[in-house]
Formats: sequence, structure tokens, C-alpha cells
Amino acid sequence: MNFVAYGAPSNRDENKTSSFCYNLLMQITYFVHSITQDNEKGLATGWLPGSLSEEGLKRAHVLANNLSDCDFDAVFCSDLSRAMESTEIFFRNRLPVFIDWRLRECNYGELDGLPAKDFKKNKEQDYITSPYPGGESYKDVEQRISSFIDDAAVHFPEGRIAIVAHQAPQLALDVLVKGKTWETAISEDWRKTQAWQPGWEYQISQ
Repeated sequence: MNFVAYGAPSNRDENKTSSFCYNLLMQITYFVHSITQDNEKGLATGWLPGSLSEEGLKRAHVLANNLSDCDFDAVFCSDLSRAMESTEIFFRNRLPVFIDWRLRECNYGELDGLPAKDFKKNKEQDYITSPYPGGESYKDVEQRISSFIDDAAVHFPEGRIAIVAHQAPQLALDVLVKGKTWETAISEDWRKTQAWQPGWEYQISQ
């Protein structure tokens, strides 16, 4: 699959809130990368690349079959390996794919690759405004997802796009698009409610 770099890091002020006026409707279907080896070990991968497990590969191919008739204008994915690997299986060269670093998982800094139960499970609220040691806060993730939405809405103002990424960017969409607080988005996360689904729908409009 040919991946195109999109949204390279810049000197943009990431503390600036979204200013784009969403006059038209953009539809987003959000997919989380398939199961990884770290998922199965209970590790929080963060900004480490990660790779799909055998079970993850199997599930990715099943989802790909279900997506064969889906019509998207473009696919955007995180530049982390587990998301790119999932994207390649999900869409099988059928659509243009753009990679964007802003869709990365939250950066857990010094804690990347460590057991999630030690610092993440039921403790995410501690890092909404305070960053993980040497990493990001969830508000930092929100700022980069806001930046991504601004750019995507310019190029696909009435389009339907797919995103393949991670937990924190999806929670940021719940905050930015659905108006949830971070506390609510975290508490209602499907990983806690066991309510996985093949894709989540978001609509961007004024």
C-alpha cells in the first residue's frame, strides 16, 4: 500500500484551540488498530511501534471482508506501525491512505511499554491536564486531534473519511465532536464497557 505523509510536525501553536468554522458536513468512521502483541501482554505501547499478534491479524482480515463494500473518500492513519499494518489489511490498496503523526496514541513518555495496570488502568483521569512523565497529557492529545480535524475538514468538507488509530485520539473525538468531558469519555470508553464495534461514527458540522 502506498502511504502518503500528511500533517508533518510543524511550529504550529498546539495550545491554540480549533478555529475552523465547520459549515459543511464531514463524516468520520473511526477504526482502532487490531490486537497487538503488547495488548495481549497487558502492556501500554504508547509511541512505541507495536505489531499485530496472530489473533490481531486474523481479526483484521475478518474486518477487511466486512469493509469491502464501504465507500470512503480517503483513509487517514497514525504513523505507528500497528496502525499502518492494520490499515493495509483493512483496506487492501482500495483507497488513498494518508499517514499523520497527530493520530498517534498518547505519549506515555518514560512509561511507554510498561504494564498498563501499573499506571493507566482506572488512572487516566490523573493525566487529563498533567502529562505522563516525559510524555503528554490527554489535553495535549486533544490539541493535536483538533489540529487534524481542522486540516481534514478543509480538504474533505463534505467527504466521508476513515481513521485508523488508537485509544486516546478516539477519546479526543468524543470530547471535541460529541461534547463529552474527558472524565466522561474515559469512564465510557468501550474498553471499560466491553462495547467494541467495527467502527464508530462522528460527524463534523457547524
